[in-house]
Amino acid sequence: MPTYSTPGVYIEEIPVFPPSVAPVATAIPAFIGYTEKALGKQGEDLTDTAVRITSLLEYEAYYGKPPVQDLAINVNKRTTTGGALLGVAVTWVNKPSVPAQFLHYSMQLYFANGGGPCYIYSVGAYGNAAKKDFTDAITALEAVDEPTLLVFPDAVKLNDADHGSVVDGALASCNKTQDRFTIADVRNAVAGGTDDNTKVTTNFRSKVTSNTVDFVKYGAAYFPYINTNVPFRTADANVTLTTFNTVKVADDGSETVTAVPNAAGKKLNDGTLDVKGKETAVYSAIQAFIGQAYVTVPPSGAMAGVYAKVDRTRGVWKAPANVGLAMVVGPAVSVTNDLQDGLNIDATTGKSVNAIRAFFGKGTLVWGGRTLAGNDNEWRYVNVRRFANFVEESVEKAIGAFVFEPNDANTWVKVRTMIENFLINQWRDGALMGAKPEQAFQVAVGLGKTMSAQDILDGYMIVEVHLAIVRPAEFIVLRFMQKMPEA
Repeated sequence: MPTYSTPGVYIEEIPVFPPSVAPVATAIPAFIGYTEKALGKQGEDLTDTAVRITSLLEYEAYYGKPPVQDLAINVNKRTTTGGALLGVAVTWVNKPSVPAQFLHYSMQLYFANGGGPCYIYSVGAYGNAAKKDFTDAITALEAVDEPTLLVFPDAVKLNDADHGSVVDGALASCNKTQDRFTIADVRNAVAGGTDDNTKVTTNFRSKVTSNTVDFVKYGAAYFPYINTNVPFRTADANVTLTTFNTVKVADDGSETVTAVPNAAGKKLNDGTLDVKGKETAVYSAIQAFIGQAYVTVPPSGAMAGVYAKVDRTRGVWKAPANVGLAMVVGPAVSVTNDLQDGLNIDATTGKSVNAIRAFFGKGTLVWGGRTLAGNDNEWRYVNVRRFANFVEESVEKAIGAFVFEPNDANTWVKVRTMIENFLINQWRDGALMGAKPEQAFQVAVGLGKTMSAQDILDGYMIVEVHLAIVRPAEFIVLRFMQKMPEA
């Protein structure tokens, strides 16, 4: 009790409640990749720097837009013999699908699918990819506390072996920090590429050499690429008119084809042609046509958005699966039950790969919720691993207040009560199984329970937390039987 010298009335406020556990954020991805620029508000270089953003507009202000895509088209302007325009037919020489750079398009899908605050780590300007750029970035991000997801769609530009090394590096980093999770892509998962389970094993599973549960439980992989309705970035200077013909249609239906003079091989913005100024109908038809050139990209950006949306609307304990993807037309490879059988459960390597599938009347859905530790009973599911991360980090940050406090029963009661109060809220939200709190979790701390007398002499306060985390209903079995009629 304080010592008072002057007579009077004094107020003493005595704390009776233990400190609380503040839930940490669960879906703050760190995106690693190449950007058009990397300049801050004052013109400072943001390359190799983790920068927190909250919108696509902010991303473009700092990092620019995707590269302009080169396009080549054939144009036939159909007219009557008198010159009246009948229509314009535009066709591709080679229709583009997979862009040279992925990060900007992945950011569009991230925000469209529910993403919020995130970090961008630009490893340089658009160009060739290098494994070291990604592995160095992953290591550097270990010093940034807030990110909980690692996403690197541009890493698919590497070869299979180097891509596998980047995934290995991310899993090792997650194991080290124990507060983040890796969202990986199966590289080149398009028709004619890595498009079946055997190729997934050869080109992805075998290249990710991390095989112990301690590492692979910290990541999930998604297959295949996704066809989007996000258009390529284009510019008139990058559109080549491979052919530009005038097709005159006579009254009897016969056609006469005449090449527009000196138009073949010219760019759409060529001043000598002045298509925009002199051929306004043709120009409008071309713009409408090339605006339907949509990108096909790895799914990790969209999946990061799904993680964020599910965490926000349901909770980190809910599996990020059976969720529709926005701005997605369909998967780049049609996934059947037979194909997914091998992707979901792999008896050889144990590395599960989650499928993205199209369902009639439902759209394109995420149809898998397993970590890369797909054969492990404890850490098989993404939501289980991520909920454990969430609880561990939240409790770790809160319990720091008790470092150097007396290692006695008074402190133990406060610690236990603090953690129990936090876990009761999680149980009420539906994250833990059990009809009663004691069935959902147990928290133990104390001499003879979790510590010996020697532990206390050595300065250790050991707290044990047991959790009954909910598992997703991955397989729902309906059993029907006929019943004998009764009188």
